Amino acid sequence: MSKNICMLLLVLFVPIITKAQQTPAPKQSKSILILNGTAHLGNGKIIENSAIGFIDGKITLVADATLIRLAKDAFETTIDASGKHVYPGFIAPNSTLGLVEIDAVKSSDDEEEIGSINPHVKSIIAYTADSKVIETVRPNGVLIAQITPRGGRISGTSSIVQLDAWNWKDALIKENDGIHLNFPSSFKRTGSWFEPGTIEANKDYSKQASEITSFLSSAKAYSGNIAKERNLIFEATLGLFDGTETLYIHANEEKQIIDAVQLAKENSVKRMVIVGGYEAYKTAALLQKNNIGVLLKRVHDMPENDDQDIDLPYKNAKLLTDKGVLVGLENSGGHERMNTRNLPFLAGTCAAYGLDKEQALQLITFNTAKILGIDKQCGTLEEGKDATLFISQGDALDMRTNKLTNAFIQGRMISLETHQSQLNNRYKEKYNQN
Repeated sequence: MSKNICMLLLVLFVPIITKAQQTPAPKQSKSILILNGTAHLGNGKIIENSAIGFIDGKITLVADATLIRLAKDAFETTIDASGKHVYPGFIAPNSTLGLVEIDAVKSSDDEEEIGSINPHVKSIIAYTADSKVIETVRPNGVLIAQITPRGGRISGTSSIVQLDAWNWKDALIKENDGIHLNFPSSFKRTGSWFEPGTIEANKDYSKQASEITSFLSSAKAYSGNIAKERNLIFEATLGLFDGTETLYIHANEEKQIIDAVQLAKENSVKRMVIVGGYEAYKTAALLQKNNIGVLLKRVHDMPENDDQDIDLPYKNAKLLTDKGVLVGLENSGGHERMNTRNLPFLAGTCAAYGLDKEQALQLITFNTAKILGIDKQCGTLEEGKDATLFISQGDALDMRTNKLTNAFIQGRMISLETHQSQLNNRYKEKYNQN
């Protein structure tokens, strides 16, 4: 694309960006009590007539309002949620939110670094907290995201943020939570999506896997000795061997997953997570034995092979859950940033294909928080955790009834307005529509 066209795109987008820019909410100053709503705690439990209170950004009360003597005057603000539903904020893992603004404008694309082995590249440095895409996902309840780099064999290091902040430092929930490894595929497809070719074996698979083994082995050796010279690339991997960081292995095939887990174990990697995991149900025993969670690839997709069950993508979460594997949902792929808003509906589809609604809710709340290592801070409605939650008029996993009335991040009531809602209101007013 020519430089002139890129500049034209920027000019066209500037008026929208300027007009609809949202200011992050101020720190919670008054205690808040949400009464009479149906609270979905995110851990499989429901309180039909609930009392959820929070002060200074932390949840201080989670109770059945009918079973306690509640002094309403103990809270400065009361919200009546009668007939509505209260949920913990949804979590979007393996996301490039805030790393790309306009795909066609290279200067706004920071998702991928040059080179193949980049564990020292930190995605959080490039995160744009006031991205216009971010404000479009909050009205569907997505309030937390894992900002993840792309590309290469080792893409870099991800961090976890809340989605209402002035800058990346304000947004941080957990910095440098893990390193992302794209494990080589054992086969490759020829042709294109519109004219598929044959499936061929990857002749370089063994060589590519050996290169990963060699790197992890050298990194492990570096972690166990005092090096004469500092190596920033190896230094970035130290958390993998002491358990403070997670190795996120991006793999979908059965062979990929088995080989990747074995390779990581042989090199003393403490914590692993499979990202994608399309055929993880075939390796469930291995994953369950080694306490390895799966961030399952986009549910709204077609089967990868012609001989597979047409409903396999929808059933995958049920298959893994039944075999004792901890499962979360991720949404990488085409148009992934704008499609982040659909995360709750992926969980809803999993509920339609075998899981009950509360199990499906866990896929984007507690399970994902546990996989990312932030479950002590968020992911469920429990006393002592961050008051990151929202109120919906109906079932938040159903696109027909997911209509937020209030949302809070760490106790701060955030705006649910977007440039899209502004345009909607503008033209409704123009044509006198309600």
